[in-house]
Amino acid sequence: MPDYRYILARAATGEVLHWNLPLTEVEFGPEKSGPGSLSATLSPTLAPAMSDMLDDAGDVVILVERNSHLLWGGLLWRAAPQGTKLPVEAAGFTSYLHRRFDLHGNLGGRGPYVEADPCQVIRDVWAYAQEQPDGDLGVVVDDTKSRAKAGTAKDPFTTSKTDPRNLGEIVDEMADIDDGLEWTETVTWRGRRAERRIVLGAPRLGRPREDLTFTTGANVTGEPQVIKDADSYAQWVIGLGAGEGKKRKVVVDGARDGRLRLEHKLETSEKDESKLRRRARRERLARQVLPTLTELEITDHPAAPIEALRVGDDVRIRLHEPHTAYDGWNRILGWTVRPGEGETPERVTLKLERTIKPEEGDDTEEL
Repeated sequence: MPDYRYILARAATGEVLHWNLPLTEVEFGPEKSGPGSLSATLSPTLAPAMSDMLDDAGDVVILVERNSHLLWGGLLWRAAPQGTKLPVEAAGFTSYLHRRFDLHGNLGGRGPYVEADPCQVIRDVWAYAQEQPDGDLGVVVDDTKSRAKAGTAKDPFTTSKTDPRNLGEIVDEMADIDDGLEWTETVTWRGRRAERRIVLGAPRLGRPREDLTFTTGANVTGEPQVIKDADSYAQWVIGLGAGEGKKRKVVVDGARDGRLRLEHKLETSEKDESKLRRRARRERLARQVLPTLTELEITDHPAAPIEALRVGDDVRIRLHEPHTAYDGWNRILGWTVRPGEGETPERVTLKLERTIKPEEGDDTEEL
């Protein structure tokens, strides 16, 4: 069984307060464009002795180490006694920004932003937060650049001193810009200090992982729930471009597959017909997939070691269950780890979406 260790350290200095915090009922994991979370319980017999150390909620971090490799880290926010037990809750480092505000306006003079890279705005948010007195978490943000833009000459992205914006909400707004960026968090040992990093991906995190596979009989456990829902299925997509009437571009992309014909209308603002055709084809390929897999329970295995998982990566999944056959590529949105205890083995649940999925938004319509 893997060797887990839970480490408690000061948020600002990184000073380790306890190298082996006795936690049970642990569940933790990262996520795409979110801080991830941890919940656990301090062992009942040790809760009274340790509760004083956990009185510093909001000022300490919990690090999760698996076989000497850091998997997760975040701020302890809550320790609420329940009888003899002491449940604790923590969230990734970006949760800190949701407890901070832009008190100076325009992130201390870094804005207003006109056609700015949202990746840079996120770096500026962290720089502003950490330059304030007692605000330095030691978080490092990647130097990734995107092609997206935040703010225009007519409508700059700006914040006001008289109406302080929440810093976490600014990060969320940057990540919501179309074709902009995604982010996640990682922690890595640098000597005896855990480096806290925000990983940016533009326009997305991850890459296809030919080196990782998940297969029935190898590293897939439990009972995979493959959903076959035809509500979003279509073999024919009608792509509508910008404009009205006869000037509007209309393209149709379809393929006969022996099934009853289903159609989907894709509203866009595309002016270029070739781009419209590409979008219509991509939408058709995404909608011509019937099975959907949103979660998968796995075990550690040479085909896909737990330490090799990365948020945003695309992986191949092959299922040959009694009532399910599935072979396709899915994207990892995050995962939840439940370390083994006693006779209970370690459990990891991947959170998934299709590698190629339909476009989102209210401008699409089934016919």
